Amino acid sequence: MDVRLPADYKQLVHTYGGGLFGDLIWLLEPGCPEPLYDLIAQTPDREKILAGLWAAGEERPTELDEDGARLVPWGYAEGAGHFLYWLVRPGTAPDDWTVALNEGRGPLWEFHPVSCSAFLLEVLAGTTPSYYFTDVDDIVTPEDRTRFVPTRRS
Repeated sequence: MDVRLPADYKQLVHTYGGGLFGDLIWLLEPGCPEPLYDLIAQTPDREKILAGLWAAGEERPTELDEDGARLVPWGYAEGAGHFLYWLVRPGTAPDDWTVALNEGRGPLWEFHPVSCSAFLLEVLAGTTPSYYFTDVDDIVTPEDRTRFVPTRRS
């Protein structure tokens, strides 16, 4: 994968590693021995999956119409299957990438002009404008939202 990554993401991975935040969102980690949690392994896998869906007639987001625009996965929602991506656009610095969310079992997309750490914090705090996390209080207790379970266990 030939992509520079946002500084906030690199800091999250440096501080925590990959893992599950608040029983809600898995943070993918480059080089994780488990491919399901490996950002590098997930990138081409997700590209193939999305290409197949779009070839089958699912609507492709217009945000990807710009030449060279692509999606790079950085996380997914536990249980729901929503995938979280960065919308990578030519000439846009990694720290300015948009968070894109694809619903897990359907064609809908959301785009949030925030960093992945800001998006993660909003979800865990219950303040996100994301339709897919508006019911976070019904899904996870406030105590569980502060829990982190690392992918790599010592």
